[in-house]
Amino acid sequence: MAKFIDELSVFFPAYNEEKNIKNTVLNAKKILEEIAEKWEILIINDGSTDKTGEISNELSLQDRRIRLITHVPNKGYGASLKSGFYNSKYNWIAFTDADGQFDFSEIVNFVQKQHETDADLVVGYYLDRKVAFYRKFNTFVWELIIFSLFGLKVKDIDCGFKLISKKVIDSIPKLESERGAFISSEFLIKANKKNFRIVQLSVHHYPRIKGKGTGANLDVIIKSFIDLLRLWKKLR
Repeated sequence: MAKFIDELSVFFPAYNEEKNIKNTVLNAKKILEEIAEKWEILIINDGSTDKTGEISNELSLQDRRIRLITHVPNKGYGASLKSGFYNSKYNWIAFTDADGQFDFSEIVNFVQKQHETDADLVVGYYLDRKVAFYRKFNTFVWELIIFSLFGLKVKDIDCGFKLISKKVIDSIPKLESERGAFISSEFLIKANKKNFRIVQLSVHHYPRIKGKGTGANLDVIIKSFIDLLRLWKKLR
């Protein structure tokens, strides 16, 4: 029986996710074995200080299709996404967070949406984001700023579940953001400027059960605005 997709690279940015990474990877592996002819999983261990690296290394030794990329020291979410994008080898690339707040089986919906629309990017948006209200408000303000400065209109820029054609990565100017959270905005702005077709898809989001997120840290927010202003000046 033919598989749902010919080839797919999947990567997971991970920082101190020792309590989640194994389940996240093994759940993804199970789905990929069912839907993809060729697949790989990349774990981007961003300088974790817990056992994330050790657990990830064990997973990579058990299956050569699972690869570990380690940053030393921690470089930030943007650097993790870049490592995932630029080290993926297959024609389609997907990524989700490593914290278990997404159900990776929904990748089938992303692939189906791509088949229906011939999109270059299928980007998720939260049906009900399981975070504090202030983080939802921050996201709303951020998206207004991005729309005002760059004309990019999507329902959720920073949703951590996307399916992307590798030709997008190969064609857009090299991504620059590292420490802040501007990376998703930068990526979509550059893809939109190159006229790649972007479609959106709702995705479920579940409460974080284990570990702690870092996306709302003040230094991350400040660096995001620095990256935003740098790109705005460059594109003016």
